[in-house]
Amino acid sequence: MSGAVPLLRLALYQPDIPQNTGTMLRMCACFGVAAEIIEPAGFPVSDRAFRRAGMDYLDEVMINRHDSWRRFEEWRQAAGNPRLVLTTTRGAIPHVDFRFQPGDIVMVGRESAGVPEDVHAAADARIVVPIRPGLRSINVAVTAAMVVGEGLRQLQGFTVPGAPAVVNG
Repeated sequence: MSGAVPLLRLALYQPDIPQNTGTMLRMCACFGVAAEIIEPAGFPVSDRAFRRAGMDYLDEVMINRHDSWRRFEEWRQAAGNPRLVLTTTRGAIPHVDFRFQPGDIVMVGRESAGVPEDVHAAADARIVVPIRPGLRSINVAVTAAMVVGEGLRQLQGFTVPGAPAVVNG
């Protein structure tokens, strides 16, 4: 990936399912979003494992691995404490009503369990993708795509082939 500073980052908290992780990393590559993987994961997290899974976009995504939540929080503090925006079914703000800022980190939880209370409490904002009553949740990769897409839309972060670049000022 080029040396450009990403408008957004996507943090995957202890991902369980490699196919969902691959989908989210491919989305990150296509949209220029950096990925933060917070381990442990439910599968091997390595370049070799991703390549074996057919992740041919791996060279196009900036991936930072953190071996624990504590290490991720240390990294975030050293990076100037960017806002942590947690996607959660317990969110108070619909994702389309939230005002994204450059540098925000959008976090998705584990497919099987979300995030623990200490991670929930550390979030600067908790947002939700509204769904029909009576249904539990949508797929984590779909959630990530919807939320990141909305953030990039707000920040004018999409590249249109043949169009002049939009510079946020």
